[in-house]
Amino acid sequence: MEGRKGRWPHFPGKSKVMSVSDTEIFRLIANAGPVVRLILALLLIFSIACWAIIFTKWVQIRRARAQTAVFIEYFWKSADLSKAFSRAKDLTSSPVARAYRTAYMEMSRVMAAPSRDAGMSNEGSRGNWNIQITGRDNIERALRRAIQAELIRLTQYVPFLATAGNTAPFIGLFGTVWGIMNAFHGIGQRGSASLAVVAPGISEALVATAAGLAAAIPAVIFYNHFMTKIRIIEAEMRNFSADFLNIVEREILGRKGA
Repeated sequence: MEGRKGRWPHFPGKSKVMSVSDTEIFRLIANAGPVVRLILALLLIFSIACWAIIFTKWVQIRRARAQTAVFIEYFWKSADLSKAFSRAKDLTSSPVARAYRTAYMEMSRVMAAPSRDAGMSNEGSRGNWNIQITGRDNIERALRRAIQAELIRLTQYVPFLATAGNTAPFIGLFGTVWGIMNAFHGIGQRGSASLAVVAPGISEALVATAAGLAAAIPAVIFYNHFMTKIRIIEAEMRNFSADFLNIVEREILGRKGA
């Protein structure tokens, strides 16, 4: 058996085949024309920017959803709005908590404002009605502004993913067309359509196409993923806003008007 061991043929490992393929790809990029190299550099910048945005937004949206769930649970379990306000100060990544802080401060200003109709005995009911309507409108406007500000903060830089997903394939396609043009130019110069003449231009074209798709596919996937999560957070903010306005109108402003 020991004698046979020396006669076993040696097969190259799988890692060696992959390293040769990687070397060929890098060689193609190094030997590419200036236009194709410029396109590849632009696609690399797109890809780096997209992955930076993806990582940042992934962390931001994940924290926002986790802290929003904590705040909403605490808000409905707690009967004290001031305690919920103190809790909201600690949950700085929750859009719902941030909107609640804005609404609570506006509610405090409405409650602290003196009623000009309080001393009017003949028009007392109309004064009470004005207090409720004006106070609710002020708080609703504050909530609307806060929700809009939170949506702007959540969607910041996300549209760049859509831009990259839409434009990167066409940038790669431009490199494809340019590589094919080089291939036909080589055929015209040498008067031959052999594989050795056509292969460099076609290789440049395929590398540019692959780079464009590599930059576009993750951008499109994560753009759709982030926009879905942001719509869920927006629905949570609007639902909480409606519930909070009902609570304020029923329990707070009603007592002040009375």
